[in-house]
Amino acid sequence: MGEEAGPERGRVVGIALRTRAGAPLREVEEASAPTGGWLEGDHGGSSKRGVTFLSRETWAAVNAELGAALPWPARRANVCVEGLDLLPLIGRRVRVGALEVEILAETRPCDLMDEVHPRLQASLGPPGRGGVYGRIQDGGTLRVGDTIEVLPATTG
Repeated sequence: MGEEAGPERGRVVGIALRTRAGAPLREVEEASAPTGGWLEGDHGGSSKRGVTFLSRETWAAVNAELGAALPWPARRANVCVEGLDLLPLIGRRVRVGALEVEILAETRPCDLMDEVHPRLQASLGPPGRGGVYGRIQDGGTLRVGDTIEVLPATTG
């Protein structure tokens, strides 16, 4: 399964792909992506937004606030992680499975969220709740259960 989660480590607990615009996401056990690309089979990816991440813990807090039990793919993120605070990763690189991803920015919730559940967009509004996205620097495969390692910051 990989190493234990810790202060600079998390774990992949789910992977999902958008099969077409507006369609529900399809959960998978693994996904691959080329360097500079996006997850294979994910509709609407881009070289800048190759993969999106959502925190399981944050999603649980959103559900509690809404009094709901929404599955994490309802957020339309690609990778659900546990044990890792995502917002401080902006500007950093992470290794997730065989992928190396540069986390670029926070993922802002769109109007579609309120079609999933009333007030979901507002509940995802506070910093970090909507997740983050990143560019795939080194391609490869990631799997459910993989460890996510925050890589040392580079100086330069």
